[in-house]
Amino acid sequence: MSGDLAERPVAALTEDEAAAELERLAAEIARHDRLYYQNDRPELSDADYDLLRRRNRDIEARHPELIRDDSPSRRVGAAPVGAFAKAVHDPPMLSLDNAMDEAELAEFVARIRRFLNLPLDAPLPFVAEPKIDGLSCSLRYESGRLVRAATRGDGRTGEDITANVRTIKDIPNRLKGGSPPVLEVRGEIYIERADFRALNAARDAAGEPVFANPRNAAAGSTRQLDPNVTAKRPLRFFAYAWGDADPPVKGSYHAFLADLEAHGFSVNPLREPCHDVAALVAYHARIGAMRPELPYDIDGVVDKLDDIALQERLGYVGRVPRWAIAHKFAAERAETLVRAITIQVGRTGALTPVAELEPITVGGVVVGRATLHNQDYIEAKDIRAGDTVLIQRAGDVIPQVLEVREERRPEGTAPYAFPDHCPECGSLAVRPEGEAVRRCTGGLICPAQRVERLRHFVARDAFDIEGLGKKQVPQLLAAGLIEGPADIFRLARDQAKLARLEALEGWAKKKVENLAAAIEARCAIPLDRLIYALGIRFIGRVNARLLAQHYGDVAAWREAMLRLATGDADAAADLANTDGVGPRIVEGLAEFFKESHNVEALDDLLARLRVEPAAPPSAAASPIAGRTVVFTGSLEAMSRAEAKARAEALGARVAGSVSAKTDYVVIGADAGSKAKKATELGVTILSEVEWLTIARTA
Repeated sequence: MSGDLAERPVAALTEDEAAAELERLAAEIARHDRLYYQNDRPELSDADYDLLRRRNRDIEARHPELIRDDSPSRRVGAAPVGAFAKAVHDPPMLSLDNAMDEAELAEFVARIRRFLNLPLDAPLPFVAEPKIDGLSCSLRYESGRLVRAATRGDGRTGEDITANVRTIKDIPNRLKGGSPPVLEVRGEIYIERADFRALNAARDAAGEPVFANPRNAAAGSTRQLDPNVTAKRPLRFFAYAWGDADPPVKGSYHAFLADLEAHGFSVNPLREPCHDVAALVAYHARIGAMRPELPYDIDGVVDKLDDIALQERLGYVGRVPRWAIAHKFAAERAETLVRAITIQVGRTGALTPVAELEPITVGGVVVGRATLHNQDYIEAKDIRAGDTVLIQRAGDVIPQVLEVREERRPEGTAPYAFPDHCPECGSLAVRPEGEAVRRCTGGLICPAQRVERLRHFVARDAFDIEGLGKKQVPQLLAAGLIEGPADIFRLARDQAKLARLEALEGWAKKKVENLAAAIEARCAIPLDRLIYALGIRFIGRVNARLLAQHYGDVAAWREAMLRLATGDADAAADLANTDGVGPRIVEGLAEFFKESHNVEALDDLLARLRVEPAAPPSAAASPIAGRTVVFTGSLEAMSRAEAKARAEALGARVAGSVSAKTDYVVIGADAGSKAKKATELGVTILSEVEWLTIARTA
């Protein structure tokens, strides 16, 4: 296959290329989430990080069947660290989608109109405000008193930092101007630039390490175990959102901000009403021009629909609201030297080339490596060791080699020869027809794959075995204590092996006991986590959850997958009919279950587990909870997207085609073959009016 994958538009990617990109992006973004949210030591600027998520979003939009739920679109931040008590967010603290230019901003507004079925000339007022580069925080007030403050964490669970937050002067311990029963205020903790410079100067004079940037300083100061340390730091707070509220927040967003000011909060004074895309673009340009002179760091502006009732109708998709967007500023470029080109072998055997760079600072962050994606990417740009290259921490991938300065190429360099054998195990590395990625054929004999597959198996979104992670998995493999997933559970009950583990470097009796207990605690596992943990190609957390909900329990899923692997047409049709499941998912599952050693490994594992069936739909009281719904034809009162979102919120499954298992078919204007098939099968048909009655009264 010719062409440069990284520079090719998302629309031009094949499904295999898209799947490979999503796999790489999920791992890369998860790593940066841990660096940012847990360690307060990010390697990427916010602008660069957001653009990494942007490519992931665009690929998923074109290939929804490939969505993984280690996907960044389905998660926010990283799990909270263990030093603080956990605080659950209800509703979750989610994130924002990004627009990088006027065209993307215009498309954001157009999506709102399409979702709400609004004409092009219908007014859509927005409020725009600077996007503060700080630490997100939630403040819960009950009867006017601050009772809890928490970091965002992974969006659902954060860290309780109440004692520290009480020391921040911008945050009232008691609300002014009234005491609602419950009001959860959300905003950003930050440090102004002048205070940041003074803080670093004091730390440097005292021989202490300095902070990399104001955001790191704010995060590190807020998460001190001693509130007295936090009290000495010049922390500030801007309020801009709400979570739980009694009475509910109604009316307009701009009026809500005014209410926050009346309650004693600092709200950004640079916010402005904007009534069309041109006004939003002009505001972005003005704030961008003011950026160097502002007393605090920003990385863009946030545009929010002003009408809260419309916000509620629009709701959320994945981790982001449909009614707000971050209009970001561009990132920077720099030149540096390629010291070498190395190969990394991933969990699925993919060989990924990496440019080892002469370290250089880009946007305030030191960059030492850049992915080169695949063989086509290197060959198209003719990237060689010794080349001077232009890199950019923005765009499709971050960091990214944009071009080679051929006029500065040293004499005697040779084109890079992509290996045809795995550098880890020596097995043949093949490139299937139509794919951009070479893959090691070594499977479980390949050390890189075995390590990464087991790391994936025990990872937080899979079995989440505390004490068995990135460092411990290769150590246990090297010691011969485990080889496959089931061996982990054998280990917990094998006293001889536990004694050998205790003798290894970094282990002691108590640590071994804790690991054994953690393994035993994971002998009961939800079905979706088990499916995800197996590392089946194309199966991320979202797809694993879809499969679990569709089949209900592990026995039904296993039996259906075995039939799928034999080419059973009914099993394939039943799976493909699940909304969100595409041909690649069907293919990946069939390939996995065709391999007898995979089935043997699964059965070996199941013999040691109690697999919990899928949880029932959360909207159990709804008359359509647990039912399968198909929409066909043109709806008038709401868009197809809004109808689908409403059905899923009521606990229904939305399918793409009609079968004997379909419960309801909702028909709009010009309904075609689906309505006819529903009649033939005796499936209940609902008019749009009947559907709206259910949706609005449930």
